[in-house]
Amino acid sequence: MQAATLPLKSGWQWTYDGFGLFRQQPLAMFFWSLAVGLLITISYLIPLLGQVALIVITPILTFLTLCACRNIATGRPMLLNMWLAPLHDTETSKRLLTLGLAYLVCCLVGGFVATLPFTDSLMQAVNADGTINDMLLATVLRGPLVVFGLLYLLISALFWHAPALIGWHRVKFTQALFFSMVACWRNKWPFLLYGVSWGIIFLALQAIGAFMVNSGLTPDAAQLVLTPVNIIVAAVLYCSFYPLYVSVFGADQAVR
Repeated sequence: MQAATLPLKSGWQWTYDGFGLFRQQPLAMFFWSLAVGLLITISYLIPLLGQVALIVITPILTFLTLCACRNIATGRPMLLNMWLAPLHDTETSKRLLTLGLAYLVCCLVGGFVATLPFTDSLMQAVNADGTINDMLLATVLRGPLVVFGLLYLLISALFWHAPALIGWHRVKFTQALFFSMVACWRNKWPFLLYGVSWGIIFLALQAIGAFMVNSGLTPDAAQLVLTPVNIIVAAVLYCSFYPLYVSVFGADQAVR
């Protein structure tokens, strides 16, 4: 598997091409974005176990998204029974689930490594009576969050392309992680632009919501107006995963 090295502008091109995919079948991807958003909401209603389960199935969700986008790109209408069809291959499902467990372990290790140097500072946020000093805790947490953010960049690079490499090409687990890391490193500047672009888009949505509230609209009404917009933006984000993969590994590599 050879990963291409792309120019900086590709970071924005991935988003643009993702929007093009969304326009081909907007209802299908709106439905998928809504379903994923609902799944995320349910996971947060189940303390700890919900978040753990969500992390484990993240590679599966990523692979299903890529398969749907591949169908859209080739002109196939996404019917309801097609969404979970890639999981009918039990071997693929098992390997993606294993990848999800590895992803969970890496996140837990990253959290432990990020927190360990700040243990004493975190303990200072706990008062003698067992209560927590919220202001002090918020200040102390900045360090662990920054360290974990840096570690998570490494974790994301390891797992970004792995679902497609495992699901479409039967690449071995360790090789998939290696190829994904190499591909992300070769395209670190386009990835940076890609991340910054999406950060700006989501910040713009928050700014629009704040403007609506400041203009006299109630927070609930502003949320009601922005909810479908957020779902559409998330759908475009999901659609951008496919052109990103194709541009790095080639269109012929997206067909097994």
